[in-house]
Amino acid sequence: MVDMGELARFVRDSHRHGYAAGQGAVTRREPDRSTTIEHTAGDWTLHDNFFGGEPYGGRMVVFRRGRPLWMAVFYGWVEGADDEVTAIYAFLRRALLNAPEAFPVRGPETFMDGRLEYRNTHQGPLERFRGEEAILRDGRPAYVAWYAGGLVDRRGDA
Repeated sequence: MVDMGELARFVRDSHRHGYAAGQGAVTRREPDRSTTIEHTAGDWTLHDNFFGGEPYGGRMVVFRRGRPLWMAVFYGWVEGADDEVTAIYAFLRRALLNAPEAFPVRGPETFMDGRLEYRNTHQGPLERFRGEEAILRDGRPAYVAWYAGGLVDRRGDA
């Protein structure tokens, strides 16, 4: 049986040590040209693997005692000029650091800072979900990402 509260706390904590940590995250460049960030706390490990650049795609997988337990997949892009990419992703990191406790997959429903606004909508609980996040600059779309995921490999739980 999966303790969903414990899983949620670990995923939320992983943001602080993962992508949202920015330059503080320990990254590993893979032979396939993707980047991996790994975070371990006790029995829990998170692998965040993504193909960066513009647009990007990736996945996060949570393992407990070495067994895959939960995952999320992502695909997103920045709308507009290349010189805006760095600022948009820096803002996204700040939003992710404010992930809600109940659904820590991405950021909060809304988060604002100056001219930028982050919005996140999803359907379903942590066990099985899909959603979309967006960043608006001055009310106009600047970034969009789709995501989905949930528990995996549960047949052996019975």
